Amino acid sequence: MSGRSVTALALFSGGLDSILACRLIMAQGIKVRAVRFVTPFFGDELLRCEDEYRQGVADKYGIDVQLRDVSDKYLEMLRQPAHGYGKNFNPCVDCKILIASESRVMLAEEGASFLISGEVIGQRPMSQRRDTLRIIEKDSGCDEILLRPLCALNLAETLPEKEGWVDRQRLLAFKGRTRQPQMALAASFGIEDYPSPAGGCILTDPNKAGRVRRFYEEHDEVVTADIRLLMVGRQFVLPGDGWLVVGRNEEENNSILALQQTGDVLLSMTDDWPGPSAILRHSGGVKDIEAAVGLIKRFSRKGVGRKNASVQWWKAGEEKVKELNLPVMEDGFFRDWKR
Repeated sequence: MSGRSVTALALFSGGLDSILACRLIMAQGIKVRAVRFVTPFFGDELLRCEDEYRQGVADKYGIDVQLRDVSDKYLEMLRQPAHGYGKNFNPCVDCKILIASESRVMLAEEGASFLISGEVIGQRPMSQRRDTLRIIEKDSGCDEILLRPLCALNLAETLPEKEGWVDRQRLLAFKGRTRQPQMALAASFGIEDYPSPAGGCILTDPNKAGRVRRFYEEHDEVVTADIRLLMVGRQFVLPGDGWLVVGRNEEENNSILALQQTGDVLLSMTDDWPGPSAILRHSGGVKDIEAAVGLIKRFSRKGVGRKNASVQWWKAGEEKVKELNLPVMEDGFFRDWKR
């Protein structure tokens, strides 16, 4: 089988390494289809602008990429990852296994013969050690079909190399945490505009990872809609067990209202007074609504008219709007309600 008749499916993170892995294989005349997996913890915002994102990647890097939402499977895995967590609540090894497994299933769908990724041996302490790379291959069912072009010369030959679909001599031997070889390779491809290296996953952030961990401890069932809401705004658990999420700025206000689900109570300041929007989920009734109103007024713009301003509230999917004017809640009163 000649290189020009072969297609590779790339596990695409959007970072420089995955861009270079694609371009390195494309330079051998091999067609590359890329897939970027998204969950509430990474890439979720791209689902709202998928066409624009795909076109941008194609224009900048000449790479054909698609998005694949694996949120439900990811949340199920996150409760008890077989290989444990990293420093925070990040299941890096099991995340890689899940993504590789999903990619393997897509091979036939995409008419691809093997997988590629931008991993570099030794670059990350948990998920890119030599032994961990082997675990990912075996546990995902991708043994011999997962090629890592940037560090392939440091690893055993894979099937595409053995079969001659890929010229091993044109692959690389990158290793370790230095970025200089990647930057030089990018320059050779004429790639100047690329993302800065970063963790990229919310679960590596100590504060948000802690919030997610506590949510898992509190709930037997965790669904994608709840995790998306958990990622934005100020978070409170009210005395009636209602879950209140309050926006901190206009962007968060819009994001929160866009996450509404049937049964939610939506709240915002009346048009004549600036302030946050909020969602009250699993409301405990009137007591929680009143507490939510006091909190929203607390986080609205300060001024002499604030105490007389009203908060409007309505149920998701309904047009009927009610108003409440209650006192601004004092800070010490809700300190223990923060999630």
